[in-house]
Amino acid sequence: MSSEFPPIEPAPAEAGSNAPPFLSVTELSQLLKRTVESNFDFVRVRAEISRPTRAASGHLYFTLKDERNTLDGVCWKTVAGSLGVQPEEGLEVIVTGKLTIYGGRSKYQIVVSTMEMAGEGAMLKQLEERRRRLAAEGLFDADRKRPVPGMPKVIGVVTSPTGAVIRDILHRLTDRFGVRVLLWGTLVQGQDAAGQVSRAIRGFDSMPEEGPLPRPDLLIVARGGGSLEDLWAFNEEEVVRAVADCRIPVISAIGHETDTTLIDFAADQRAPTPTAAAEMAVPVRAELLARTGEMETRLFRAVTQRLERATQTVRMAERGLLNPVEMVERRAQSVDLAAAGLDRGIDRRLSDAALRLSNSAARLRPPEARLAEVGASLASLGGRLSQVVDHQFSLRHAALDQASRLLDANSFERVLDRGFALVSAADGRPMKRSGEAGAGADVTIRFADATRNARLDPDGPPETSGPETSKPAKPAKPKPATRKTSAGDQQDSLF
Repeated sequence: MSSEFPPIEPAPAEAGSNAPPFLSVTELSQLLKRTVESNFDFVRVRAEISRPTRAASGHLYFTLKDERNTLDGVCWKTVAGSLGVQPEEGLEVIVTGKLTIYGGRSKYQIVVSTMEMAGEGAMLKQLEERRRRLAAEGLFDADRKRPVPGMPKVIGVVTSPTGAVIRDILHRLTDRFGVRVLLWGTLVQGQDAAGQVSRAIRGFDSMPEEGPLPRPDLLIVARGGGSLEDLWAFNEEEVVRAVADCRIPVISAIGHETDTTLIDFAADQRAPTPTAAAEMAVPVRAELLARTGEMETRLFRAVTQRLERATQTVRMAERGLLNPVEMVERRAQSVDLAAAGLDRGIDRRLSDAALRLSNSAARLRPPEARLAEVGASLASLGGRLSQVVDHQFSLRHAALDQASRLLDANSFERVLDRGFALVSAADGRPMKRSGEAGAGADVTIRFADATRNARLDPDGPPETSGPETSKPAKPAKPKPATRKTSAGDQQDSLF
């Protein structure tokens, strides 16, 4: 045991007993824990990771296994973020740590402090699985790639500021064609490299168009050659996603021509070396000048040929054209001939018109004769019209006489002639019932020969029977049946 752990003394046996001393469960657990931690405080274990889990507290829990046995592993939150390799299912790793015993469950486990790939084969397996997963998301699709500008004004470079890569890129850019270069220095190897590279790419992409620094037209992500472990930062998912999301065209230049990283699939173009990336980014100045001169010569030759052909066309057209003075004289002669023909034509037309007018005048009748004929026709028509009007008038007069006689025969005055009288109220309204006039009312009575005014009995109308009411019978003197001879009833038959 280590001297830092105080020894655990077993409890003494009971007095008078021959039984050996005993330990409690906790004491035994602590004894085992001290023994294991003192003898296995630093171990390296190669195994395959199974069931990796990150708890809400940030601690990592997993199982290390080989063909026969398993070992529980734990990585505390303070160490988990700085692991060189993040645990994944089926990944073969070499972990470094110390063994301890968790007394609450009577299990031993390893507290991991470092984790690394167990050989290049395991790294290649993880790389291939990650490549397939990112490709399934469409991050490597060809339709996502943007064309690289042929003559960028500003180039952003993401690489180490102190390595040979940036010097090679600047030297090649200066030799070919000078452009402005913005360097974002990062680590290109180690645990923090992936985070710095991804932040640099997203930082360039987020630069404003009109900011204090010009926004790059092209990005180059570069690193020199190295082993698979050295280049692993450019296989990390966060770097691949940063390249795929970048709106600026990206050239990946990682390692040598035979080295391949995942950002090569996500970039818009892959360069075999950083120097080749600089050559792809800008043309050679001399070649560009030579090509420009050649294009200038070809343009001058084409313009000269077009001018020569145009000159020949003008000359041919000139030979086919007449002298302007001669053309004017010919047109003047044509105008003179046309004017002379116009005068002759007008004279001939006037002569023909005079002849036709004379013939027409001979065929015309005098107006007086025509008026006499029209007057005779009107007189004849007037006689016939008068006869028709007289006949229609006679017919209408006979019909009117017949209607007058019929109206007179049906007039109420003929009824008055037969002994009837018309009683009207003071306002001229005819009265049909005796009840329509109150006691002492003034009325007008029209007879056949004259009209008289009268006032009805002031004491009210005598009791009479009508079709609506019947008078009560008097027992002393029975009266005959009621006759409908009242003035009101007679007037009712009148209308």
